[in-house]
Amino acid sequence: MVEKTSWGKGTQMITIDTIQQAATIIKGRVIRTPLVHSPTFSRMFGGEIYLKLENLQKTGAFKIRGATHKLLKHLKKIGSGGVVAASAGNHAQGVALAAKQAGIASTIVMPEWASISKQEATRGYGGKVVIAGQSVAESLSKAQELAGKGKTFVHPFDDADIIAGQGSIALEILEDLKHADIILVPIGGGGLISGIAVAAKTIRPDIKVIGVQAAVCPSAFESCRQGKVTKVESEALSIADGITVKQTGELTFKIIRKYVDEVVLVEEQHIAAAILMLLERKKVLAEGAGAVTLAALLSRTIVIPSGKKAVLLISGGNLDSPLLGRIIGKGLVTHGRIMRLRVHLSDTPGSLSRLLDQVAYLKANVLHIYHDRNVKDIPINISCVEIELETRSSAHIDHICGELQKAGYEMELK
Repeated sequence: MVEKTSWGKGTQMITIDTIQQAATIIKGRVIRTPLVHSPTFSRMFGGEIYLKLENLQKTGAFKIRGATHKLLKHLKKIGSGGVVAASAGNHAQGVALAAKQAGIASTIVMPEWASISKQEATRGYGGKVVIAGQSVAESLSKAQELAGKGKTFVHPFDDADIIAGQGSIALEILEDLKHADIILVPIGGGGLISGIAVAAKTIRPDIKVIGVQAAVCPSAFESCRQGKVTKVESEALSIADGITVKQTGELTFKIIRKYVDEVVLVEEQHIAAAILMLLERKKVLAEGAGAVTLAALLSRTIVIPSGKKAVLLISGGNLDSPLLGRIIGKGLVTHGRIMRLRVHLSDTPGSLSRLLDQVAYLKANVLHIYHDRNVKDIPINISCVEIELETRSSAHIDHICGELQKAGYEMELK
């Protein structure tokens, strides 16, 4: 068995015992989320693939675990000013709900770019929202400033009590699947993977714990590569905003170095594809940060050996509806499920009907159509028709193009 090495700030310690104690404290106050086997993903990626569905948790993400543990453990120490936290979304909602359930006030500092839906959800859970900062780091500074005015600060990840609460996930996984071989975990600041790694490695030293991070903000990856906590600048906004953290915690990094086997990176297109695949194949709504574990398999960054049991942690499902719409639309186009084309037709009765008959014969479904007679630089007897079609695949699109061209249609893909 792995030695019970403890990590912590001051007198705080993190061991399997403290994680088990945290699980006892939060039992009945958080949801014991299901672990489900996916025959589809097992066939696609090899091994036996399981999903730990923290997107079904209260507030839609795992963060409620750590927040509930932190507040209940120190309830008597929290003054009348309540608690203050900083987050772009999930930690905000977790702290707000945990505080509401504990009967204390909460103030949540959110960066200016935090989505409106997550702001409103945080308010709905009883939190007072303060918008401040261009980054989570700047929001953290504001929260710490408020903590100096009589509020108790709750860090999103670099805190032993938060880590212990998140570690309860590993206990549930290994109760449900004793012989799991691999756990893939989203990683940002490191609180989630730290708790899971300590618990899992102590119970089963031979299990592999792998962190998955968005490539546009590779703070944990770079810290592991350089052997020290390393701050990075995000290359761009990520759809996995929940793990877009520019610097891991000091405490979490110590645990990651000790217990985590590997940290890998995934690109935005694979994260988007994973969101769409989870929705279509498993009817599971995952946010970007929650889908990175499947993205690692989609991109073949991680290959599961035949016969091995792998658990993908789906850490949250708080995905904004407008973003979900864009991801679905983009994904359908990318994977040949939507085709957009422009066709020039003779402006005579029946020409549009004949085109649509041809489309129907080719087994494509018309989603949208726009017929325009007033297009610059085309003859007056010609009309322009733009059509969006539902198709089966890229091969189906190629077949449609070939058949329409054979039929004499002048067309171009959009």
